[in-house]
Formats: sequence, C-alpha cells, structure tokens
Amino acid sequence: MKHEEIVVEDNVSTVVRFVLLGFSEFPNIQGFLSGVFSIIYMVVLIGNFLIIIITRLDPALHKPMYFFLGHFSSLEICYVSVTLPRILVNLWTQDRSISLLSCATQMYFFLMFGATECFLLAVMSYDRYVAICNPLHYPLVMNPKKCHQLAAGSWLGGVPVQIGQTWQIFSLHFCHSNKINHFFCDIPPILKLACGDTSVHEVSVYIVAMLFAVVPFMLILASYSKIGLTILKLPTAQGRAKAFSTCSSHLLVVVLFFGSASITYLRPKSNHSAGTDKVLSLLYTIVTPMFNPMIYSLRNRDVIAALKRFMLKT
Repeated sequence: MKHEEIVVEDNVSTVVRFVLLGFSEFPNIQGFLSGVFSIIYMVVLIGNFLIIIITRLDPALHKPMYFFLGHFSSLEICYVSVTLPRILVNLWTQDRSISLLSCATQMYFFLMFGATECFLLAVMSYDRYVAICNPLHYPLVMNPKKCHQLAAGSWLGGVPVQIGQTWQIFSLHFCHSNKINHFFCDIPPILKLACGDTSVHEVSVYIVAMLFAVVPFMLILASYSKIGLTILKLPTAQGRAKAFSTCSSHLLVVVLFFGSASITYLRPKSNHSAGTDKVLSLLYTIVTPMFNPMIYSLRNRDVIAALKRFMLKT
C-alpha cells in the first residue's frame, strides 16, 4: 500500500490524497473477498439487466409499474458501480489510494444516486397507491407523460443539493489523517478527518437526510397505510392476496434500503463506529441491490412469465 501525501501549506498540513482502508484489517482473506465481491457484482449486473431487457421488450410489461421497475434496475446498476469497482481494484492491486477529486466525485454520485433511489421508491409506492386505491382513474393519472415526468424528477431532483453538499464537505481542510476507515468516500468517515469544528456540516447532513430520506419514507408509509386499508375492504380473499402480492416485494425493498441507510446517517455521531458503518453500508449499497432482482422476480408472476418467454426466445 502506498502512503499518500499530506502537503504543508502556511504551517497547516492539508491532505491531497486519501487512503481507503476498506477491509485491510482482514489481510488473510483478501482473495476470498475479491471473489465474493466479483460474484456479487456479476449477479447485480445480470439480474438488473435482465429486468431492464424484459420490461422493454415484453408487451405484457408495458405498464407504469414495470416502467418504474426498469428505471429502478438501471439505478441499482449505477448505484453499485459507484462503489464496487473501486473495492475490487483496491483488493486486486492492494493500492488503496484515491485522489481528493476522485473521492469527491465518488461521494457526489453516491449521494445523487442515493437520493434518486429514495425518490424512485416513493414514486413506485404512489403508483401502487393509485393502482389499488383508485383503479378506475389509474390509466388517466399514470399516463405515459406523467410517468416520464416522475422518472425524470427522481433522477434529477437531488442533483443541485448533492453538488452543494459535496462541495461543502470537500471545502473543509483535512489535517487529522488521510486514512478513511471505510470502503468508499462516505460523509461520516470523511468528516472525522476534518480540522476544527464540523458541527455545522453535521447539521446540514441531517437536514439533507431528512429531506431526501425521511420525507420520501413518510410518503411511502402514507401510501401503504391507504393501500392496507383498501386491501382490507376487498370482498374476496383472492383479491386481497393479489393486491398484497403486488406491493409486498416493493415494501420489502423499502424496509431494507431505508432501514440501513437511516441508521447510518441519522444516528448521533457518538454512536458511529467504523465496523458498524461498514456493515450497514454493505447492506444498502451492495446486498440490497443484489437481492432486488430476486425479490421483484420471484414474488411477481408477470415478471416470472416474462422471464420464461424471454428465455424460450433466446
């Protein structure tokens, strides 16, 4: 591992390169970790690309629900590709250094795609709300133009705020150390390296987390509360089971993603530990995207049928 520089300017030491410690505390299983993460990355790519392909090619899936699912799978590929390739390169080369610019770029795209995921999950819950609670108005409300607007808003809504937040974090001076005890450039471990008082920056992180995570989560809870009440009023058990099956996979993904991400960003700084942060980050950055294609396909008859048709054609 290279020991990277800390430049001295005006008697103040300033970090110009960081070292991502990642999983360096496990030197004996670096090859094993490399193999595991390589398999996970292939599973994420293949599973999500399959969903993108069948939602585009199969006419039976040309519905708003699967339009958003295709966008969600595209997002998961982007989201995982921000962190996993860097992890793999670090494990293969054992060169864990990363420039200040590369670190800032990784953080920006990670935050931006994270905000997109929060918004897109909220949009998907709204789609299910309209489909189940207002089925007669569903084609009118969720028309193609509205679907494209909601998807574009989800992708672009977090861009200006995350540019500002990334600039704010990297405008700090880093003088304590250049070693980031994490496997990617995330906000909590970066703030630990900053000089002076970072309380203002921590408050801004909480505000952004509330805006981009808590607000969408509350909208999702409101949507599913209405959906639950509507399902209970359905006259037949078969109808209730069908309505619940279309929502359960999405609800499971929501719990996995928001649960682990909220604990990471909303718990007090005093409760942060490098080991816990890494485990939680693995859950919402790598493990959840790996299981999403399986959750959505195995629990959805339309997707299973479309996959069978696609496999038969190929």
